[in-house]
Amino acid sequence: MTDSDLTGADAEVTADDVRDAVRLAAAALREGSGADWSGAAGSLEWDCWTTVEHLCNALFVYATQLTPDNPPLTGNVPFGATPRTPNGPATAISANRDAGPAGLLRVLESCGALLTATVRTAPPDLRAWHVYGVADAGGFAAMGVVETLVHGYDVAEGLGLAWSPPQDLCRRTLARLFPDVQGLDAQPWQALLWATGRTALPGRPRRTSWRWYGASDAQQVTAPAAE
Repeated sequence: MTDSDLTGADAEVTADDVRDAVRLAAAALREGSGADWSGAAGSLEWDCWTTVEHLCNALFVYATQLTPDNPPLTGNVPFGATPRTPNGPATAISANRDAGPAGLLRVLESCGALLTATVRTAPPDLRAWHVYGVADAGGFAAMGVVETLVHGYDVAEGLGLAWSPPQDLCRRTLARLFPDVQGLDAQPWQALLWATGRTALPGRPRRTSWRWYGASDAQQVTAPAAE
C-alpha cells in the first residue's frame, strides 16, 4: 500500500478521528433503520444489532481503560460482561430493544463521544493495557476507529447499505495498527478490509486470522511484511 506508508506524526490517529468515524458510521447505518437488524452482519456469525452492541462495548472499554489515575497495565478494568445472545460477544452495556435502531445508534454515538473525550484529555505519557499491546491514547483512538470502520462495514453489508469511509482515515489507521500491511499495493480502505479478514485482494487470499499491533513507543511490535 505505497500511498499509506506513514510514520511518526503522519500516522497519528486522534480524538477527532474517533468522532468522525463514529458520526459517519452512525449516519450510514441510520439509512437502514427500517431494515431487519436480526440478520447476519456480513460474514460474521453475529446479527446486525449484536454487532453494533459489540462496537459500543469496544468504544466503552477503550475509553474506560484510559480514565483511571493508574490505568491497568495487565488487564481490563473489571466491568462485568455477559453474552446477550447465544454465541454472542460478552457485553457490559446494551441498548434497549424497545428504542429500535435509532436508540441503538444513539448508544453508539454516546460511546464514541466517551472515547473521543478520553483520548482528547489523556496525558501523552499515559499507557493502558490491551491484549494486542500496551498503548497510548492515540493507539486506543486507532483501535476505536478500526472497530468502527470494519464493524460499520459488517452491519452495512448485512443491511444492504453502502459504506466507504475516508481513505485518509483508513491510511492513518493502517499505519498505526497494521505494520504488516505496509507496502501493500491497494487503496487504504480495501487494504484495511483485507488486513481485518473481510475481503481478498488480487493475488492475496482472504485472511483467516489477523491481529493489530497497538503497542506504543519502544514496545511497538515489528510485524512481518504483508504476505
